[in-house]
Amino acid sequence: MAFLQSAPPPQPFFRAPPVVPWLIAALAVAHGARVWAPPPRALALVFQYGLVPARYSRAFLESRMLNPGPIWEQVLPFVSYMGLHNDWTHLTINCLWLLAFGPIVARRFGTMLFLTFFIVCGVVGGLVYLAFNWGSEIPVVGASGAISGLMGAAVRMLPGQVPWAQPGEAPLAPLFSRQILVFTAVWLAVNLAAGLTGLGLGTEAVAVAWQAHLGGFAAGLLLAGAFDGLRPRATGLPLDS
Repeated sequence: MAFLQSAPPPQPFFRAPPVVPWLIAALAVAHGARVWAPPPRALALVFQYGLVPARYSRAFLESRMLNPGPIWEQVLPFVSYMGLHNDWTHLTINCLWLLAFGPIVARRFGTMLFLTFFIVCGVVGGLVYLAFNWGSEIPVVGASGAISGLMGAAVRMLPGQVPWAQPGEAPLAPLFSRQILVFTAVWLAVNLAAGLTGLGLGTEAVAVAWQAHLGGFAAGLLLAGAFDGLRPRATGLPLDS
């Protein structure tokens, strides 16, 4: 005698939290708006909203008798530079990395905490770039620093969940655990190699900064625990057996 059993619902192939594809779409729209603008305007947007270290150098500004502008104009580039990219290849690579590591963090943090974490890591990446390139007139653009922060946080979350799992209460991997130290060493080596060889920096007016990658990654590793403490927890009490 056969019993009919309902088949389990099919699992969607793509289960990234909505905030991740929406963020990718926003980056694509921002890039499209810039590259499809008239060439003079497109270049002006890079210098206006990209992160230009010389903008924060008093010696540079005084030598050219420039006004640094109001405080919001000095702060805005630390966020707006993440929405600018050199070309479609640069944007595509960043979006693939965002799609790889973003869902892990977004699933655990939730939408608003994820976006806040993304921005904070990007700002820290920008500050590290600024410290290493003080006075440079070359704008840095791209969300790589913020995405590197997501990578750092995701590495600490992976022992407790796989990308398709539901968020759990498993603790984050300790900072000095073997998998964290090995991954950090590899990421550090890759970015130092990029810095020494010029890979990814190029000679154009726009550069991809490996220092921002390392700064964002360090922020992701170090701040993941603090942000994890802010995420909502289940409030239901366990039932007696």
